[in-house]
Amino acid sequence: MSVPELKYCPGTLAEGFHTYSRTCLKNVFNGRKVSHVLSYNPPRISEEDAEKFMENRKRISISGVQEKVSIILDKKILRLTNEGEQGTHILKPIPKDLKKIDQAPANEHLTMQIAQQVYGINTAGNALTFFKNGEPAYITKRFDVKANESLPAGQAGKWGKEDFAALAGKTEENAGPDFKYKYSYEELAELIRKYVTAYTVEIEKFYSLVVFNYLFSNGDAHLKNFSILESPSGDYLLSPAYDLINTRIHVNDTDFALEGGLFKDDFESAAMKKNGHAGLEDFYEFAKRLDIKDKRRDKLFKAFLEKQNRVEELIKRSFLDVPTKKAYLLHYQTRKNLLNAH
Repeated sequence: MSVPELKYCPGTLAEGFHTYSRTCLKNVFNGRKVSHVLSYNPPRISEEDAEKFMENRKRISISGVQEKVSIILDKKILRLTNEGEQGTHILKPIPKDLKKIDQAPANEHLTMQIAQQVYGINTAGNALTFFKNGEPAYITKRFDVKANESLPAGQAGKWGKEDFAALAGKTEENAGPDFKYKYSYEELAELIRKYVTAYTVEIEKFYSLVVFNYLFSNGDAHLKNFSILESPSGDYLLSPAYDLINTRIHVNDTDFALEGGLFKDDFESAAMKKNGHAGLEDFYEFAKRLDIKDKRRDKLFKAFLEKQNRVEELIKRSFLDVPTKKAYLLHYQTRKNLLNAH
C-alpha cells in the first residue's frame, strides 16, 4: 500500500486538490500548512510506532470502543503527545472487529462532512490523514481545547465539557455495562432544558441532529456521543457534533442507539407498527414533545427530505471504495423513503 494520489481535498472533499485545501487548513489546523501524510506507520505493522501508540493511549481520557490516540499540532507538524502535554487533535486509525474495517475512517469523515456541508450542523473540525504506508486514519480537532497561540505547544487550557451520560448520572457501576444506551432521546432533551440556558435554540439543533442520525444510519448516537460545552460567556451550549458515522456499513444494529428510541413511553406510530421503522409521524410527535412549533419543525425537517444531489456528490467524492459508496447511498435512500412515507 502507498499514499494515494489525491483528486479531492481529504478535508472538505473539494475537487482539484492534492492535499488539504486552504479552507480545511483554516478549520482543522488553525491555518497551518500541514501535510496529509503522518510521520508514522500504522501501529499494527511497525513495532517501533506501536510502542509509541500504546504509551499514548495510556494517557488519553477520551472514552469509547474505537482506538483513539492524542495528537498535537506542533507548529506545522502533527505528532503524538508526550507526557504532560494537552493534545489538540484525536486520531482514530482503522478499528478492529468490524465488517469493512478499512472503510471506517472514510465513512466517519464523509458522514461528518455531509452533516456540516449539506445540513449546516455544527460539527467538530475533521479530515482524513494517511500513515506513511498510505493507510487512512480519521483526525478530528478537539473543541474543548482553548486556542492560544501565545502558549507553547501542549500547554493550552480547556473549556468545561460534560457528556450526557454524566448529566444523566449513569455509570457502569450504577447502570451496568450498557449504561450509555439506557435512555431515550426525549429524556436527553429534558437534560438540555435542565442544563442549557438557551435551550429553545439548542433543542432545535438537537432535533436536527437526531433526524440526521436516523437518516444516515448512525446507530452509535448514545449518551456519551452528546455533550454540552462551556462558551466564552460561561454558560453551556450543545457541543459540536462528533462521532457521526453510518454504522450499518459495519454492524447490523438497530435504528436508534438508545434503548428507549425517541420516546420515554411506549408511543408507537403506524409506520413503526407496520414495518418496525420510524417514519414521519414519529419525528412529528418527537418535535411536539420537544415543544418545537409546527412551522419551525417543518422548516427544520424539510432540508432532510431534499438536497439528495448534494449528498450524492459528496458520497461520490469520498474516500470510500466503490462497493461501500453504493451501500452508503442505498442506506441513505432507504431511510429517506421511510421519512417521506405518509
